[in-house]
Amino acid sequence: MSFQTYADLWRIPDVRRILVLGLFLRIPMPASSVIVTLHVVGPLDRSYAEAGLVSTMLAIAMAISAPWLGRLLDRLGLRRTLLLPLAVLPIAWSIAPWVGYLPLLALVAVAGLFTVPSFSVVRQVMIRSVGPGKRTAALSADAMMTELGFMVGPVIGVLGASYFGTAWAMLLIQWLGIAAAIVLWLFNPMITEGEATVPSDAVPSAAVPKRRFGLPSWVNPGVTLLLAGTFTASLILIAEDLGTVAAMRDFDRTALLGIVMAIWALGSLLGALIYGALNSHPSTAVMLVLLGATTVLTAFAWDPISFTVLLLLSGFFCAPTLTAALEAITSSVPANVRGEVMGWHGSAITLGSAVGAPTAGFAIDLIGWQGGFVLGGGLGLLIAAAIWLTTRRMSTPAEASLPPGEKSPA
Repeated sequence: MSFQTYADLWRIPDVRRILVLGLFLRIPMPASSVIVTLHVVGPLDRSYAEAGLVSTMLAIAMAISAPWLGRLLDRLGLRRTLLLPLAVLPIAWSIAPWVGYLPLLALVAVAGLFTVPSFSVVRQVMIRSVGPGKRTAALSADAMMTELGFMVGPVIGVLGASYFGTAWAMLLIQWLGIAAAIVLWLFNPMITEGEATVPSDAVPSAAVPKRRFGLPSWVNPGVTLLLAGTFTASLILIAEDLGTVAAMRDFDRTALLGIVMAIWALGSLLGALIYGALNSHPSTAVMLVLLGATTVLTAFAWDPISFTVLLLLSGFFCAPTLTAALEAITSSVPANVRGEVMGWHGSAITLGSAVGAPTAGFAIDLIGWQGGFVLGGGLGLLIAAAIWLTTRRMSTPAEASLPPGEKSPA
């Protein structure tokens, strides 16, 4: 284990700039989620269900836009792709705070379709700026900055809504993201070394199957299962999120909810820090097993203290699981389709949250707060087993073709 890798990464100018810029690009997302909810149930005098519909509409729109804008990044480059969000977002978010519920719903959907593909951009710049040996550490550094953004964002959202009102807070926080996007357009970092560049550990372009049944050429069982693992990890996180709220209410410690959630996020941040510093990184299947098992284990907590300790333990495997899946996916596809693939990775995270919220809610209603943790953790273990069996089956022919005594790198 070596934390020196992070210091080496920080010395790279493009890495340093994109990490800071990425933080400002992402903070508006969790901040706006809080502000929009407060705006809908407050000034617009609507229900929490209607506020949830706005969040669901935004999640669906972003899940659609991520692969589409990622594909544009691959084909058109950064600056031409950003022209679309920069043309639409200022108009949509300048009008949204001042209209009624239905127009707000429509404008949020439009804004979601043209959200800046920050995750694809930041991660492609990171991967391009470092060698294959530091790729996992680079993605872990990005995961830590993402966790920081999701810790700071809601606090900024609540403070902004309290001091400026929800409408002005929504406008200001979204224009912060738009300003960051303008800086990104001016900065214009190189995403790949060239359109035809393929990473050294990726599948050679000649080996990528031809397009069939309208599916992208990079689609194969391994990548599909890794995306399924990403979806499941996201589902686990939203199940833990809702389960934590239900548990604190059941323990009659609702006042401690913010502290418990912060401890959970801190565990995820520390997990990403340690995972990136490891000399040898566990596979996605292993990380998903650890995340699923510790999630199920949390269901056996008997009081707020034991719950917080077990939730912290589970948090250590949150960000590393998503990082492991992303690193495995990006290492398995050519560089000239990374934008699209990372878009699908982002969509898997978004859809996991969208599907996981009502599913976990049903489980909690059925058997109590433990239901969310048992459901999420159980699905994680099942998908991990499927990934492990598939990768084992795919690696067997390669190992059989090697000389006796040698093993496949996989």
